[in-house]
Amino acid sequence: MSAVQGLRKVPVLNAANVLTALRIVLVPVFVILVVASGMTDSGWRIAAAITFGVASLTDFVDGWIARKYGLITSFGKVADPIADKALTGAALVLLSAYGVLAWWVTLLILVREWGVTLLRFWVIRLGVIPASRGGKVKTVLQIAAISWYLWPFPAPLSYAGPWLMAAALVVTVVTGIDYVVTALRMRAAKVD
Repeated sequence: MSAVQGLRKVPVLNAANVLTALRIVLVPVFVILVVASGMTDSGWRIAAAITFGVASLTDFVDGWIARKYGLITSFGKVADPIADKALTGAALVLLSAYGVLAWWVTLLILVREWGVTLLRFWVIRLGVIPASRGGKVKTVLQIAAISWYLWPFPAPLSYAGPWLMAAALVVTVVTGIDYVVTALRMRAAKVD
């Protein structure tokens, strides 16, 4: 990369940030669809699951676009994790509110998710804690589990949801511990 390319100002209005903003806009749409379904109406549940899937897909695509085309912005660094947590958090809270998912599962995942986000801000001046492979697996498992709960699968297919969520929960906790260790090492290295 030349010095001129390194100094190029990236516009805030770019494809990656538009996808992040779309995900933020889809969160209330998703919430409305779940509430309309009452988690009993199959048509509304399918609409909610598709909306959740599209919004989740934007999470993968916006990051790829930002990295591939050098469209990383301060807005994207802040808005992307907020959009992710808003979407996942809304889904988990709604699933628990409708009695589909135990509240302790939702609370444990939300504490980990917001905790890691706060850790990243805590060490941002020292460097960026990139998403690990485990973190990416965690995201895929959470999306799969939430999608499985949303879609009106008949028994016995519906029984896969708790197994997917259990796998997501284990990876969520393990990667959360890994992020804490990484952040503490970064802070300790600064002190040395």
